[in-house]
Amino acid sequence: MNLDQLLSGIPHKIIQVGVDGTNADISSVTIDSRQVKLGTLFVCQRGYTVDGHSYINHAAKAGATAIMVEDLQQSYPASITVIYVQNSRQAIAYVAANFYGHPAKKLRLVGVTGTNGKTTTTYFIEETLRKLGRKTGIIGTIGARVGEVPLDISFATSTTPDQLELHAIFAKMVEIGVQEVVMEVSSHALALYKMEGLVFEVGVFTNLTQDHLDFHGTMENYAAAKAQLFAQSKFAVVNNDDQYTPLMLKPHNGTVISYSKSAASDLQASNIEYMPGGSNFELLDEMFSLNVGGKFNVYNILATIGAVLALSGGTGAAYLVKAAEGGLGALCQAISQISGVPGRIQSVPNNLGVQIYVDYAHSPDGLTNIISSVKEVTKGRVVTLFGCGGDRDTTKRPIMGKIAAELSDFCIITSDNPRTEDPLVIISHAEKGVKETTTPYEIFENRRDAIFAGVKMLQPGDALIIAGKGHEDYQEIDNIKYPFSDYDTAIEAIEKVVTI
Repeated sequence: MNLDQLLSGIPHKIIQVGVDGTNADISSVTIDSRQVKLGTLFVCQRGYTVDGHSYINHAAKAGATAIMVEDLQQSYPASITVIYVQNSRQAIAYVAANFYGHPAKKLRLVGVTGTNGKTTTTYFIEETLRKLGRKTGIIGTIGARVGEVPLDISFATSTTPDQLELHAIFAKMVEIGVQEVVMEVSSHALALYKMEGLVFEVGVFTNLTQDHLDFHGTMENYAAAKAQLFAQSKFAVVNNDDQYTPLMLKPHNGTVISYSKSAASDLQASNIEYMPGGSNFELLDEMFSLNVGGKFNVYNILATIGAVLALSGGTGAAYLVKAAEGGLGALCQAISQISGVPGRIQSVPNNLGVQIYVDYAHSPDGLTNIISSVKEVTKGRVVTLFGCGGDRDTTKRPIMGKIAAELSDFCIITSDNPRTEDPLVIISHAEKGVKETTTPYEIFENRRDAIFAGVKMLQPGDALIIAGKGHEDYQEIDNIKYPFSDYDTAIEAIEKVVTI
């Protein structure tokens, strides 16, 4: 693709024309100077620790044909074409779309945003669509895949890929024949223009509670970032039981489908029955059964039903009837076959007569949801093992400690991903909240020791919640990721208890 085509539709100014001119062939685009080669367009972005503008000379020496900047300098290497844009993060979204041939326009996109439930809801929506005969893709915290097959395309951030990665994934999915893509849309992704230029068939809002204030500063900023998804969505599927829903809908100009367990809504669950391994509820004169535990998963399933109905026009499912006779009956059947999500209220099998769950809960609301759900179906004590991530919002740490202690019979405070912080300092922050209660607790800096201690103290009828890391297969300490799995460690601890 030549440079003129790559810049099509993007407001810009040519500051300098290099040796290859503005009609030059561009073979790759990158924001990483280490990936520059002959024929590359290097886009300079200002990061939190690194500014891409500092690597212009390096990029020129490596063979870059052109550079895109948002900060002007006095001079540039004569070999390169220099393009000025007001916001390079915003511009690269359109560059990526142009480079990959606008693959998002050939897909129906479903975006899910919220503090909790994003991963689970994307999994539920994707699996439901697949069981109804659609070819689906999914992008989020646990990677990118088509159906049950992971794509060999990794991305650097934890939830939503950067623009170049995202459009590369879209292009691959189009090539494979995907029809719908369900993706997690984080507040960071929206604030940093990763979703710029995309049109979502459906935007889904799960809930909003305190998180990521280290990045957004205030809850108002956090909410406003998430609301941007609905300015870009044809349908909005929203939780009517959440106080932030009106704010989410402020920029939305399309059709709204609301869901709820208590407030009057388009999709209001009634006659809800909770069980250790799932729940039953009535909706639209149909009885739905979910074989995944957790009270909060009723919300996630309601969001799923809303998204599927929105994809079919919002009135009951044109393609569902075609795919399987019976309309909502087909949807009920698909919902009843949904499997669990790795690291989300994931049950650890054992023959000790206890319940052990691994869950990703790492926010105050996330802890509240998982502990409350487990208490609902536990005859004995509930033991909660948790930690708080380093280099993240410090204000939520004592809040999480207090919640864990108030809702549990015993707490184990341990290390999560301390990253560059001292684990014991993080633990001390969480301990302040626990100390506001009378709940007994223990501290183990080593997470493996904590899990072993938690399993060892269980008596028949008890439950242990291992919260915070969920599906993650590493623990990040001093910027090094060490292999570690909560689930595998729990299995190891169970085997040790059995052999004692």
